[in-house]
Amino acid sequence: MNGGVDYLLSEEAINLTRGPSGLGFNIVGGTDQQYIANDSGIYVSRIKENGAAALDGRLQEGDKILTVNGKELKNMLHKHVVDLFRTAGDKVSLKVQHRLLPQNGPSSHRGDGEPGGIPLGMILVPGLAVAAAAIWAFLKYRQRV
Repeated sequence: MNGGVDYLLSEEAINLTRGPSGLGFNIVGGTDQQYIANDSGIYVSRIKENGAAALDGRLQEGDKILTVNGKELKNMLHKHVVDLFRTAGDKVSLKVQHRLLPQNGPSSHRGDGEPGGIPLGMILVPGLAVAAAAIWAFLKYRQRV
C-alpha cells in the first residue's frame, strides 16, 4: 500500500470532423518524449475552446489516444504521430482510453509511473509564502510598538 490512486479505465471510439482549426486538441508523449514515466503513449494535453474536440465533448485532457483511423500509436515517435494526425483526412476516428478516478473507497496502490496525490511543491510553496508574510507583518508591527 503506497497511498496512490487506483484508476478505472474505459475505452471509447470517438469520430471527429476536422474543423477550421483542425481537430482542436494538442498531444504529448511518444517514445522520444514520454509524458508518463515508462509509458510512451500519446496523451491529450489540451482541448482548444470551440474546436472540433471541444464541440464533441467526449475527448478530455489526460485521455490516452490508442489509435487514429485504426492505426495503433504504440512505440511511435511524437513527430510521427503528429504527421499521422496531419494526414488523417477530414473524418478522424480515434480510440481513446479515459482514466477515471474511483467514485468512493480508499485505494490500495497505484500503477508504475502514475502520479498520486498532491505534489509537495503545491503545498510547500504557498505555505512558505504565507509564513514569510506573517513574519514580515509581525516584525513591522514590533518596530512600531
